[in-house]
Amino acid sequence: MSDPQEKSKSNDGNSATAVQTKPVPTRRPPQLLPPYNVLLHNDDSNEVLFVVETIVMLTPLNAQDAVEKMKEAHETGVSLLMTTHLERAELIQQQFSSRGLTVTVEPA
Repeated sequence: MSDPQEKSKSNDGNSATAVQTKPVPTRRPPQLLPPYNVLLHNDDSNEVLFVVETIVMLTPLNAQDAVEKMKEAHETGVSLLMTTHLERAELIQQQFSSRGLTVTVEPA
């Protein structure tokens, strides 16, 4: 009778074991989030300075750009403040709303 362990030994006396390798999953590059526009609507009930200060406080716009956006909203009814991902756009919308200003969010 032969020893079962001897069958698994190769000619040089070492044990041969089969190693199963798992396939490496392919990685996809991260995808960009879809863009959304944050729109400031005309506001006749708040002071101009308050609107400009709020824009500067809640967006990356500087004071000069904030004045331009405020004027555009006053003259045309709406102004594009920024384009960002949905979660940030909704946060900015809530922050403007808490200060009594109307901002809407729409797909870019």
